[in-house]
Amino acid sequence: MIKVCTLFTVFLLCTFQAFSQTQVRGTIQSQGDAVAFANIFVKELNIGTVADGDGKFTLTINATGKYLLTTSRIGYQSNQIVLNLPADASNALSIELREMDSGLDEVVVSGTMQEVSKLDSPVPVEVYSGNFFKANPTPSIFESLQNINGVRPQINCNVCNTGDIHINGLEGPYTMILIDGMPIVSGLSTVYGLTGIPQALIERIEVVKGPASTLYGSEAVGGLINIITKTPEKAPLFSADIFGTGWGELNVDLGLKSKFGEKVQSLTGISGFVYDTPIDNNGDGFTDLTLAKRISIFQKISVKRPQNRVFNVAARYLHENRWGGEMNWTPADRGGEAVYGESIYTSRWETFGVWQLPTSENLNFQFSANGHSQNSVYGNTVYLADQYIGFGQLTWNKTLGKNNLLLGAAYRYTHYDDNTPATSGINLDENRPSDIHLPGVFLQNEFKIDPSQSLLLGGRLDYNSVHGTVFSPRANYKKSWNDNQTILRLSGGNGFRVANVFTEDHAALTGARTVVFEEELRPETS
Repeated sequence: MIKVCTLFTVFLLCTFQAFSQTQVRGTIQSQGDAVAFANIFVKELNIGTVADGDGKFTLTINATGKYLLTTSRIGYQSNQIVLNLPADASNALSIELREMDSGLDEVVVSGTMQEVSKLDSPVPVEVYSGNFFKANPTPSIFESLQNINGVRPQINCNVCNTGDIHINGLEGPYTMILIDGMPIVSGLSTVYGLTGIPQALIERIEVVKGPASTLYGSEAVGGLINIITKTPEKAPLFSADIFGTGWGELNVDLGLKSKFGEKVQSLTGISGFVYDTPIDNNGDGFTDLTLAKRISIFQKISVKRPQNRVFNVAARYLHENRWGGEMNWTPADRGGEAVYGESIYTSRWETFGVWQLPTSENLNFQFSANGHSQNSVYGNTVYLADQYIGFGQLTWNKTLGKNNLLLGAAYRYTHYDDNTPATSGINLDENRPSDIHLPGVFLQNEFKIDPSQSLLLGGRLDYNSVHGTVFSPRANYKKSWNDNQTILRLSGGNGFRVANVFTEDHAALTGARTVVFEEELRPETS
């Protein structure tokens, strides 16, 4: 009797399971075309399947009730529908996935100094991820930028291999280089600031073409390049990129993530470059490539704070020794006339960060400081220079209805001293370093006219301690049609730049000719 009852119980359980099983069938499509190998998943039940090559799928569910069915595929926007089982199992489902331009939903900050999706930004911003540069490996970011349309690295000295970045044809001094939004690469360091940044730590690079002085002040005339480093949360535990060429160039980028307790995370990067084999394939007696030894150390620390407030601080140190010239040149010939050579020693330190104030309002304080020491010899011409820059900026962001306000105040101090007449008095024996104070205020408002239109207006007022007041306005308009499939952006603005002739051309002017300024140099505007 017991065996009969046991068999009967098993029979009832099997019958119940068979009746509770529900098979959901459907097809995944996008604008009439099948989407192959899409993922179908029910999170509440932790079950899923994959569509076949024709976009068809069958999912067996041993339950009844309402559940959320999620369909996803790389390159498409996810789709979620509610399943009411077993009623929805009677008809085959037809699920539509919308193709997505992966670049449109990227977050950009350079255009408006606020995090906004590239699709919604009224300012045209080009974004290049770290994968873009991995696919085009080069020893430094300087060479990598040649793969970006409208951006051209140019070598200005074939012997010492110094160069700058041109945007839309404008010379290098008209391009502003930022690291994590901080203007720390400028003046004397423009030539060298893009070397030695570990590419393994780059999250993305944002490029804005055209004047951007309203938000970033002097030098953003032709445009700006913002190098954004990874946050410790997104960085891999360890990364290594090694690059070599048949010429004997070797570049190594190392990245390491560390954690100190529950609130402090750090990101360490080391970049090294070595090319130490003189080559003269064209037989002119000069080095074909500039020899260089470079080491760069980068450290970034992120601290978790209450209410997800931001506090990041980073620092970088770079040291480089490069030379080019006659093949028989040695360090003993440095500064002499017997053997021609150009030798450059560069030491540079940087620190920058952002601290969100513990207030109910969205207040952020950004800061940066850097020091640059240059010891260069061009034949028998010696160029010695030091530059120090301090920068601080406080911004307030507020959304009021359809208006998104950004108000900021900034202060920039630049100290420059060298051994040329640029920093001497009437008596050439008198040393008069250049000290420039540049306070400024800016206001920007983005008005959302409707979901498809936005208008951004802004203005900046700077006071240069040498040249006086400089005003920079801007206006940006964006209109989209066909559910953001077609977008029109119109931009207009003013850029300005304070000329530092000798810091940009090094000793070339004073060492090769007599320079006479017939009138006062005024800031350039465009």
